[in-house]
Amino acid sequence: MNDLDPLTSFAALLTSEGRALLDEVRGTEPAQELAVATRLRRGHPVGLVSAALGQARLRQRAVAKFGAADAAGMFFTPNGVEQSTRASVAAYRAARFRELGVRSVADLCCGIGGDAIALARAGIRVLAVDRDPLTAAVARANAEALGLDELIEVREADVTEVDTAGYDAVFVDPGRRGGRGRIFDPEGYSPPLSWAVRAARAAPVAALKIAPGIPHEAVPADAGAEWISDSGDVKEAVLWFGTREAGSVRATLLPGPRTLLGCGLPDPAVRPVGRFLYEPDGAVIRAHLVAEAAAELDGGGLVDETIAYITADSTTATPYATAYEITDQLPFGVKKLKALLRQREVGILTVKKRGSAVEPEELRRKVKPQGPHSATVFLTRVQGAPTMLLGHPVALDT
Repeated sequence: MNDLDPLTSFAALLTSEGRALLDEVRGTEPAQELAVATRLRRGHPVGLVSAALGQARLRQRAVAKFGAADAAGMFFTPNGVEQSTRASVAAYRAARFRELGVRSVADLCCGIGGDAIALARAGIRVLAVDRDPLTAAVARANAEALGLDELIEVREADVTEVDTAGYDAVFVDPGRRGGRGRIFDPEGYSPPLSWAVRAARAAPVAALKIAPGIPHEAVPADAGAEWISDSGDVKEAVLWFGTREAGSVRATLLPGPRTLLGCGLPDPAVRPVGRFLYEPDGAVIRAHLVAEAAAELDGGGLVDETIAYITADSTTATPYATAYEITDQLPFGVKKLKALLRQREVGILTVKKRGSAVEPEELRRKVKPQGPHSATVFLTRVQGAPTMLLGHPVALDT
């Protein structure tokens, strides 16, 4: 078993010998792999040992998305770990389907089954479809490993040829990576976004997972668009069909969830920098809802008409932006910043930028912060002028 194809190698991991090896290599650190592999190859096929160690590495990487308990018993492919939906995001979306009265979903381009697992745990019956034989086999093994195989049917097929008429909803997660990396043109997705939209319109309810950088003008008029972040990191955008939300825009922040709905507000006015600066969550910015976030703040306005930083003279608790108290405002200049940091004895410097070409690491090397205190510097523009704002986070009870 030295040169078996990936599907055959994976099938070997599901045997009693393969599962025993997986248990034995669990928790193996990279520095230990050579010694562990050498020892195990004395009694097991070389290929099986390599497959077990590779799976152990993937499970360790998957903890960040699936949690330690699930990742320890699931199976993964390298692409599956990279492209699968984070469990918290999948659970949120499954809850939305359930709230819409959905009891069965055709999960097209299911990958290793992350979304199917969340849907099944919400009590929803799932047809999970993927055309890649190995990926489909992994999804099937994951459904069985988590005890969800009675609710999840995995089918190896081309999603464009699957009849979804018998399902309450359709979920499509098109492939957005190719041989050269990420695909930014939605028509380059696999399958193309145009096909996914047609499939969505044919279903009573549908959700299409897309890249968060999709241009707003590419969102169909009959879809509601939602941008989702988890712990401050923007994870995805979703187009919802059949939910009576045509034309709506929302930003959802996890954990929570906290959802900010768009109401068509004009851009906030530009005003002088006040005592506090608010950095909107990435999902709020991607959804073009900075105006809605600013409306929640007392006297909130923009520092520059092209920059998504909000400023105010007082603090207001909001889940949609992180607040900082600004102590200094000065024109951009490395020497000026270095002198100020030395005066304030700042040794831990967080560099944030918006509207500046300066790289944070380059600036940090030049100013050489030293001292017991910490600070955050914003490299930005204030009413068109390159500016540095120095401050520190403010904890607000939201």
